[in-house]
Amino acid sequence: MASAITRKPITPSLAPEIMHKHKVFIGIGSNIGNRLEHLQKAVDQLDMLTSTSVIKVSSIYMTEPIGETEQNRFYNGVILIETSLHPEKLREHCKIIEQDLGRPGEYPRWCPRVIDLDILLYDDLCIHTETLSIPHPELHHRKFVLIPILDLANPVDPEKRQTILQLLECCTDRSVLIRLKETIVSKKKTDYQLKQSVF
Repeated sequence: MASAITRKPITPSLAPEIMHKHKVFIGIGSNIGNRLEHLQKAVDQLDMLTSTSVIKVSSIYMTEPIGETEQNRFYNGVILIETSLHPEKLREHCKIIEQDLGRPGEYPRWCPRVIDLDILLYDDLCIHTETLSIPHPELHHRKFVLIPILDLANPVDPEKRQTILQLLECCTDRSVLIRLKETIVSKKKTDYQLKQSVF
């Protein structure tokens, strides 16, 4: 299968930024066991990756499962990170984190999941390979992804050429999302803020 990676034209004056940090939105979800704990552990591990920092974490929403509905409801959210990792390398790390938290390497579609990590947007990149598609192909169909992204920002889908808010307004997903009082935090960022407050 042919693969393609495209992005908006880069002017010479912007070329040095290619090697700098990239903004990436990652969807997180869990519907097995202590769902909130699984999400927090995933965020913690992402925050520890080389040249990577968790910038913001959305509210967490309880959502209905897709496909096979005879299972627990999901806890879903989105995190915004900055990273120097290449998209494929970031995907590899996400898979390692999933397996470390107990998700098998092979699993049926729509099955219950200890943890789910999906790269939704990576700067303005459009990537289509055998192992990775960015933007996420189901992004515009899922309220449980669109609404948490809007907690953080209103980026543009580089393929649809619409903002996330515009995609939400056109979304046909009628599922119900319940915003939880519980939150997920970047412990690394919190520890840094606590240290700064001492001085």
